[in-house]
Amino acid sequence: MVRIIVHRTPDSTLLCYVDHHDNAYKWAERRRLEIHPQTGAAQLVEVRETVQEITVPRVVEAGQEIQPKPLLFTNITDSDLLSYGVPDEWLNDIRGVDEDSLLDLVEHLPGEAAEALLELAVGGSPRPAQPSSFEHTDVHVVAEPAAEYVGTAPLDPFEHPDAQRRFRVMHDVAELERALEYPWEKWAVFLHPVQRQIVEKDFAGPARVFGTAGTGKTIVAIHRAARLASANPDARVLLTTFSDTLADALRTKLARLIHNQPRLAERIEVEAIDAVGERLYRAQFGSPRIATRDQIVALLANAADQSDASDFNPRFLLGEWKNVVDAWQLDSWEAYRDVRRLGRKTRLPSERRLALWAVFERVREELGRQGLVTRAGMFGSLTEKLRDRPTPLFEFVIVDEAQDIGVAQLRFLAALGSQRPNGLFFAGDLGQRIFQTPFSWKAMGVEVRGRSQILKLNYRTSHQIRAKADRLLGPEVTDVDGNVEDRRGTVSAFNGPDPIMRVFETQQEEADAVAQWLQQCASEGVSPGEMGVFVRSAAQLDRARKAVTDAGFFFQVLDEQDSNSGDVVSISTMHLAKGLEFRTVAVMACDDEVFPLQERIENVADEADLEEVYDTERHLLYVACTRARDHLIVTAVEPASEFLDDLRGQPS
Repeated sequence: MVRIIVHRTPDSTLLCYVDHHDNAYKWAERRRLEIHPQTGAAQLVEVRETVQEITVPRVVEAGQEIQPKPLLFTNITDSDLLSYGVPDEWLNDIRGVDEDSLLDLVEHLPGEAAEALLELAVGGSPRPAQPSSFEHTDVHVVAEPAAEYVGTAPLDPFEHPDAQRRFRVMHDVAELERALEYPWEKWAVFLHPVQRQIVEKDFAGPARVFGTAGTGKTIVAIHRAARLASANPDARVLLTTFSDTLADALRTKLARLIHNQPRLAERIEVEAIDAVGERLYRAQFGSPRIATRDQIVALLANAADQSDASDFNPRFLLGEWKNVVDAWQLDSWEAYRDVRRLGRKTRLPSERRLALWAVFERVREELGRQGLVTRAGMFGSLTEKLRDRPTPLFEFVIVDEAQDIGVAQLRFLAALGSQRPNGLFFAGDLGQRIFQTPFSWKAMGVEVRGRSQILKLNYRTSHQIRAKADRLLGPEVTDVDGNVEDRRGTVSAFNGPDPIMRVFETQQEEADAVAQWLQQCASEGVSPGEMGVFVRSAAQLDRARKAVTDAGFFFQVLDEQDSNSGDVVSISTMHLAKGLEFRTVAVMACDDEVFPLQERIENVADEADLEEVYDTERHLLYVACTRARDHLIVTAVEPASEFLDDLRGQPS
């Protein structure tokens, strides 16, 4: 039987908390609703006297001395801490916090205070809360927990900006009914203060927000699209990304955010970048006949046989075509001769490059003769068309997962909005680049230097999982233009169990262990729909299927069109994991020659390609691991991938 905790005053009714009988009353005994004496905001306070002393166990090897870590907030005054919404009774505890005990402490604090401390811990400067200045009105409130109402104030504490992030004020029954009818996922689409600053900031040119997995880049992108559409009533906004699957996820989250603003939704277009390109190309030139990879390979082979370039490795020809000639839409020998072959380390003297151009020129001519166009060529034609357009197609363009946008796509986006204030906004993480080779954004007319913002508060992935996954990547990632993404100093907002790394003798042993682990997670309250199992490629899917079946659960194998449609376990290759989130994740089959994939290594034809293979394979495993919120297991069969040593923190 469940209990609903409700707080009532003559002026309002507050829905506080719902849980089973004992849990609900235990929760109520430990909490009260207060009006903060300095900020005037309503906030949720856990009674200090009910909390045992916060201690963090430390495992120390025999003979080692325990070196105390520096305290984090000794230089912050009481007045400043209070201005961030810290309850007075918790000031002394905050004074004794180091990096090990920080997460244990913030779990007991009101949300705005916890966020401010986390931001301070990563070197940020949170804005003090401003005292509320609203007149008091009668309200019905749907809110997070509060069991005891303490304090009085002449101003309405629920109208304070800090309170509005945790309380939803309903002024009449009809409004309350609409809120209760809407899916509760709506309440999860929120911003913390650093994210809000980026959403509301005006930029003179192209801008970018970056951060590690789970720091809320997608939420920032969605809110910025809504904010720009709201602030500019006549503007059209494009919210885009590199895949249809991710575009569907963006569309769902945006709908939750602006469900009660249909006119706003009409002016925000959410679509994958290739789908945008095909639709616009169809309107301007007719339906595009996109050349397939196999068709390009055949054309390259035929052209090489008819020229002096037959001694070139076919894989090298394909890479040079894809990453240089087609990507940059080179249409003459002079353009190919002079182009900077970024990331291509195979030296090409002038006579060899001339022989290659003969191949590529034949391919271009044959594509035209057959009426075929590459995707890069499609975007190239659209870019040229945009230059003659007197008015923009979209006043504002927001790009999520921007690290996997290609050269021709970025040039097209630059033509859409790079010259207007707030015209282009990118959200991404170079550490999650798994589809595109590096290239210069600046050369495309997109300069984000001086307009890059970083997020370092992770609200999706536990401290333990994030810390493990971060070992796969370096402390800094630098793009071709010299922009540095500093991955150090990221802090997760909550703790969780340590991830599990296990290596087995046989695939059967691996399946048995993963099945048992999934059953254990289920016994702790994780539903099958909150579980994901990922493998490197389709060749390993049977190993995932067996583990889930042996655990006694139904499953769905995801593809590029389908997402999980029920309370079943999601199974997927890692490339399709992007944008997904689960409470529990199993990453299986991390064997040697699977990570990194031996086939990719054997197909390397350029010196730079080998480094690129290792980089993107690491990124891929990082993406898979960081889909987990609370529970993560990574498994392999002997011999295991060298990447597992990195996850463990051991030298390879």
